[in-house]
This record gives sequence, C-alpha cells and structure tokens, in this order.
Amino acid sequence: MLKVTSQRSTINQTKIKDDFWSQWIDIISTKTIPYQWKALNDEIEGAPPSHSVENFRIASGQSSGTFHGMPFQDSDVYKWIEAASYSLIHYPDQELEAKIEELIELIRQAQQDDGYINTYYTVAKPNERWTDFSHGHELYCAGHLIEAAVAYYEVTNKDTLLAIANTFVDYIDSMFGIEDGKRKIYPGHEEIELALMRLYKVTGNKMHLNLCIYFINERGTQPSFLLEENTLIGERDRWFGLDYHQAHAPVREQTTAHGHAVRAMYLYTGMADIAKETGDKELKKVLKRLWNNVTNQKMYLTGGIGSQGHGERFTTEYDLPNDVAYAETCASIGLMFWAMRMLELENDRQYADVMETALYNGVLSGISLEGTKYFYVNPLEVFPSAVEERFDHKHVEPERVPWFGCACCPPNIARLITSIGQYMYTTSENKINVHLYIGSQTEFNVNGKKFEIIQKTNYPTDGKILFDIHPEKPTTHEISLRIPAWCEEFTVKINNQVIHSPINDDGYITLSKEWTEKDTIELELPLLVEKIRANPRVRENIGKIALKRGPVVYCLEQEDNGPHLKNIFIPRDETPILNSIDNITSLEIKGVRYEEDQWEGNLYSSHEPVRKPVKVKAVAYHMWGNRSPREEMLVWMNEI
Repeated sequence: MLKVTSQRSTINQTKIKDDFWSQWIDIISTKTIPYQWKALNDEIEGAPPSHSVENFRIASGQSSGTFHGMPFQDSDVYKWIEAASYSLIHYPDQELEAKIEELIELIRQAQQDDGYINTYYTVAKPNERWTDFSHGHELYCAGHLIEAAVAYYEVTNKDTLLAIANTFVDYIDSMFGIEDGKRKIYPGHEEIELALMRLYKVTGNKMHLNLCIYFINERGTQPSFLLEENTLIGERDRWFGLDYHQAHAPVREQTTAHGHAVRAMYLYTGMADIAKETGDKELKKVLKRLWNNVTNQKMYLTGGIGSQGHGERFTTEYDLPNDVAYAETCASIGLMFWAMRMLELENDRQYADVMETALYNGVLSGISLEGTKYFYVNPLEVFPSAVEERFDHKHVEPERVPWFGCACCPPNIARLITSIGQYMYTTSENKINVHLYIGSQTEFNVNGKKFEIIQKTNYPTDGKILFDIHPEKPTTHEISLRIPAWCEEFTVKINNQVIHSPINDDGYITLSKEWTEKDTIELELPLLVEKIRANPRVRENIGKIALKRGPVVYCLEQEDNGPHLKNIFIPRDETPILNSIDNITSLEIKGVRYEEDQWEGNLYSSHEPVRKPVKVKAVAYHMWGNRSPREEMLVWMNEI
C-alpha cells in the first residue's frame, strides 16, 4: 500500500495574530477556562453540579463521599486539561499550569495498581468494570485522558500525565484484542481510536497503532457482543440498537452514517487516521462514501449534523427539520476533526469548505460572546413558547445556559478554539496547502530550512488575504491556496503582479516559484451575499431561502425584526446589502410581512392575506441569542 505523507501543522507551529480569532482565544483563555475550572469544582451558583474534580479526590482517597454525575464525568476534566494546555501556548500562566499539575496528581493517585483509571467504576461500581460497553464509557474516558496527556506533553514537554496514560493503555491492551485470553470487544462510544493515533505519533509505539487498528476492524463484526449486554436497550428502544453505536456492520461495509452523530464522527476520524498511516485504500474509499452521505444528504447549512434529539443521532437522508434540530455542538466539532483528517488523506476543498462552515456556524454558536454560557444543541429556528410547551422541543434551549449536567460541549469548544492553528495547513514533501484564512505566523521546515508564512487578513469580514513569505534562503516550493466553492471569481497576485492561475481539480490554486525574502501573495475572495435554497427533498425548506456571506450563515432575530418571524417573506428579486448592527456586520433586505390585525378572532380565513413592506435585518447565526435571549430566531425564510 502507498502511504500518504500529508500532515497537519503541529500545535506549536502557528501563532495566531487575527482580529477575529485572537479575540476568541483571549476569551477562552482568560474567561472560559477559569470559568470552567470553577464549574468543574461546583463553584458556579445556579449551575448544575459537576462534581468532576471531587470525584477524583474521592477516588484518590483525598476526600470521602459518593460519586456524582454521568459515567463519563471524568472526560470533562480531561478535556479541560487539554484546553488549558493549549491556552498556555497563547497565554503562559503559572497559576493555570499549577491547576493542571494539581489535577494530574489527583489522576495519578486515582490510578489503580493495574493501571485502570475511572472514578465512576472505582468509587460507585468497583465490581462492575468492563461490564457495560454500550454506555459505560470506560474506553471513551480513556481516550480523553490520552488526548489530554498528549496535549500537555506537546505544550510543556512534561510527561507525567503521558506516563499515566501509557500505563492505562498497557492495561487496556492486556485486556482486549485478538490474542488468546483477551476479550474481543470495542468501545460503545468511539474516542479512544483517534486518541491512540495521537499517542502513537508521540511515542512511536506500534502497540498503540495496532490497538487502534484492532478496535476499528473489530467494530460491527457479527454477532455483536453488545447484544449480550442488558444495557443495549435496542430491544426496548429501537433508536439505541447496534446502529446507534455504528456496530450494525463492519466498518468497511458501512455505506451511510447511522446512529449517534458524535460517536460516528470520532469513529470516522480514527478510521481516517488509520487510512493515512497504513495507506489503506479500501478504508479511504469507505470514508469518502460516508463523507458524501453526511455532507450532501444529512448536514445542515450551518455544518450541524445529527438531526434527531432522541439518540442524538442521524436519521434518513434529507431529514433536516429546523425547529427540533439537535445538531449538537460536539457533533460539529467532531465533523471538523474528521474533515481535517480527510485533508491529510487527500487535498480536496470539499473537506476544508465543510470544516470552515462548521467552525463559523455550528461550533461558534455553541458558546456566548462572553465565553461563559453554552448551547448543547443548535436548531435553525427557535419559537420560545413552543420550546416551553412541546415535548418534541424539550432538548432545545431558547438561551445559552451556564453549564450542563452532561457537560461534554463546553470544554470541547475550548480545546478546539485554543488549538485552531492546527487546522490551517497541511504539508507534504513539496507543497504547503492553505485551508483556513486566519491572521497568523507559521514556521515550516522546507528542505531542512525554515520557511515562514505570515497571514494578514480580516476574514471572514473581508475577503482579502495577504501572505508574507520569509524563507531562510531562496527556496523553490509549491503553495496551494483553497478557493472555496462559494467563490466564483478571485484574484491572486505575487509581488503585486496578477497571476492567472487555474483552479486545480482539488479546488486549490498552486503557486510555484523560487521564494525569496519579502515575497508576497495577495488573494482576493469576493464575499458576496448569497440567497441559498435547499434541495427540494429537504421538506421543511421548500419555498424558503437562507442568507450566507462567505462561510457565515445569517439568521433573523426578534430583537431586530419583531415577533412572528415566520410571517416574513422575501421577494425573489430583492438583493441583500451589507449593514451594521452595534458595529457588527449584518445584512439587510427588503421584505414583506403579513398584517396580523385582519386575523384577529379568526384561526382560518378565505381572504387573501394583506402584506406590508418591511426592512429585514439578519445577523451571523453564531451570534444569535447574545443580545436578547429567549426570543425568536430563524434561518430559513419564506420566499415569494
């Protein structure tokens, strides 16, 4: 098999210097991470208790009491450590590092003599280890421990947590596999697969690679061992059967995305890691088939996935309801993980386009502008009274909340944003591929010499991106720039000279020359406002439009347009224009609205409705609910 050599940037390779993203990194580092530390220690008044840190104190013998929370409560601590570790790159902080070290010591003391770590099973169910793979989350938590350990090691070069994780993995490997005496199982909730690949890249230990390959190859083999577990509730609730766990068929036989959306994303990410590392062409073909199914038939305009709340799962093709959309924040984050791995497998703009869409919409909507309130689910339409009164809306929140009893999303957002530099580039032997346009300074190794690229941009507010090139010595190399699918025209200049470079089949333009000090590239991507229409098989969006500018999806809010947003209609011949609300880019378009007075006392009428002209204002979807929570929001508008 031919091994693919493209790889993404390392965590220390890029320094973010960007108006948009530097502000977000500042918020996460100075507000979100300290706030989440308090949440994990049950210090946020009015928030659901976490007990996560206290669980470790109990498991380590430092405290007495009982376990509280979900079986996967440990993972919140691990994701916080990962986010805090990345934060140290941007904001070195001895006090924060001391908190991480405090947690590492608790984890070390909670580790059992055989290497096992899990506070739920150590404290609450000490005799029930490895009895519930469907929903016990032991290997899921192990995966997040591994990711935290790798992150802290990569940032600080300290290996205490890495040693703890390695010991746990040694124990896991002794328990599970194809060898005699081992149990032939796989995780109910995927995560350890991609984590093992991150660990393998640090340690070079083939056991880590082989264990990941085993878990992926074993998944879905029939008859499934999960059928023997009384915790597999598929017989009582068909939404939680084998397909919920992506275990209905071996992974190489799976043709469509099924089940729990986050589990699926983490599985596909691990599969892509394996395909890249081993050159497995069959696995790559499966991944492309699944990618097409997810992104062309099961993804919201915002990059949200997993439309059904019950089971947090995928349903059938084109089933994308707006008001009851689940679209979990973690699922969009997982989609970004997968997209990045696909870019390592092959350079194709479809992966970067989706990654960017999810980032600027379905991910960022999950956190408030002050960084301390969160959405778990991200619908494309909110009518607060329906949210409060209808059972099928029970998972929808009309405003961001301080914390969750199941708090997987808040630290997940934090670890993604603080590591955003890893998603900008991939490199191969003779090429640097640019996927995201973010002001930054990145140092590459080209033929053993330093090769620095500085991006300067106000993207996505503005479509002009300037690249300053600084090679250690004159170097001939290829630089490929993504031209998003939404961009029909573009301009590229090298040293102020227009270059007529065609778009390659992969959706990138490739620039090759002997690069010298002070060379510049200027890319102009016109950010036109588009009216987007959905495939007519998406039943809820027939006769509707959405507004989009570049990667950013826009929505209407009651704050700007009054109540009953679904009474608004957009004439087909009207064109949106750029505007500003509170110094933030917004859109404005002429529309019409039903006069409601004529309906007073009537539920139904044969009379033609009366419409009046209105100015319709739209804001970026990820910003909704920050000014006036618990009010209406709408992405898809009626068109006439």
